[in-house]
Amino acid sequence: MGTRRRRSAGARILRALAVLVVAVVLAVAGLALWGWNAASSTNVGRVTFDRPLAIPPLAPSTVDAQGVRRFDLTMAPGRAELLPGTRTDTWGIDGAYLGPTLRAARGERVAIDLHNRLPEATSMHWHGIELPARADGGPHSPIAPGTTWSPSWTIDQPASTLWYHPHPHGRTAEHVHRGLAGMFWVDDAGSAALPLPHRYGVDDIPVILQDRVFDADGAMPAQANSSAGMLGDEILVNGTHGPVLDVWTSTVRLRVVNASAARVYDLALDDGRGYSVVGTDSGLLDAPVPATHWQVAPGDRAEIVVPVRPGETALLRSLPPDLDTNAIGSRLGGGDDTFDLMALRAAPVLEPSPPLPTRLATTPAIEPTPGVPPREFRLDGNSQINGREMDMNRIDAVVPTGRVEVWNVRTDAAIPHSFHVHDAAFRVLDVGGAPPPPELRGRQDTIHLPQGEWVRLAVAFGQHPDPDVPFMIHCHMLDHEDRGMMAQFVLVRPDQHDRVGAGGHPGMHG
Repeated sequence: MGTRRRRSAGARILRALAVLVVAVVLAVAGLALWGWNAASSTNVGRVTFDRPLAIPPLAPSTVDAQGVRRFDLTMAPGRAELLPGTRTDTWGIDGAYLGPTLRAARGERVAIDLHNRLPEATSMHWHGIELPARADGGPHSPIAPGTTWSPSWTIDQPASTLWYHPHPHGRTAEHVHRGLAGMFWVDDAGSAALPLPHRYGVDDIPVILQDRVFDADGAMPAQANSSAGMLGDEILVNGTHGPVLDVWTSTVRLRVVNASAARVYDLALDDGRGYSVVGTDSGLLDAPVPATHWQVAPGDRAEIVVPVRPGETALLRSLPPDLDTNAIGSRLGGGDDTFDLMALRAAPVLEPSPPLPTRLATTPAIEPTPGVPPREFRLDGNSQINGREMDMNRIDAVVPTGRVEVWNVRTDAAIPHSFHVHDAAFRVLDVGGAPPPPELRGRQDTIHLPQGEWVRLAVAFGQHPDPDVPFMIHCHMLDHEDRGMMAQFVLVRPDQHDRVGAGGHPGMHG
């Protein structure tokens, strides 16, 4: 009898343990399912597009007696109504949020007086511009509160849609998130002669895409909420929530910059209509490329020309982007998200636009210099390049001016990465040994990396040697950059000693 009772008690304990295990497994599975579902985000059907799209003003400038085009800009705190009916503390440049569009022509010398009226030091990087390292605005060029930074350089690159944003070491994501960003457009004679939409704010529109999270009181927390960084559930275009653009011409040129910290956008129209892509990061394409969707990673730009019909309203939408990673990494990195971005509201009668030219740019292709060994860069996890985090005192590569190098870039992490090189334009030679897709055939300075594939780049650098001030190489997922996913290189004269700075990685030859 005693043995039978002990066996019965033991069985009850085992059954109870089994029930507990099942309950724990179900709870974990439920949490995982909840997390999986919560990781997908959309605003489709819940945003009313009725607020006029803000068009950043063109920055005023003067040309002095020496022919230098001068800009005067001030960074300062502000308050802005980003969500309807809610005021948010922000930072801006010559305004409460974001900054004006700077515009200059190839061959012009520009000078910028940038005043810091913020409560802390920052910097200002001219993204995509080829210029001396001392004017680049990286983390080695801090601007203390109450001081003025005055970079100057000569524009020497093809017509392109560029942008500017802060680059303080470890604080870039926060400063961009608060609102410090704007566009810089370069013009040249060849682009001006093309029959492309060209009237600023009329049929040639700046489009700054940002995603944000808002608290109940309107604050914008910048903390990372995914492996990619901060992914927001509200979209701002030029700082406008629910924007509508009134269109008066039969086509409209949208110059899109992805100024988000981590989100990748796949640009499409809600009815699936086609449009033409005429430019990417570093200039116009050779010819218009027809597309129904086009992907832009953080830091990327795209110039698209969209046809509209009289009296209609069309939505510019971001489809779920292809993050080129596994299902979990894609889901958690925003790869299953769909967002309506802005409405295009066509007038009842539209001014006819000229047909697009069959040829656009005649910029020579970027060709590698023969006999130069390639460099290798691996983006590891979310904080390292070639197994190391950023060190402000370490030079990772030394590049002689005048040569075009092959850079082999790869990530094996199931995390989205966007690779950016300062002071350079590159051509994608191949992705995983295959020719690049259409969206990667123009001149780039930023590229989304597929997981587990080598990407070969032919990288052309600027012509401003300076062995003492470095340029940056980094992931443009801004949280990754701030964590340390950044390296440094210097440009030197070809006759200078070819060296690698202290601690240079073997994969980064001199």
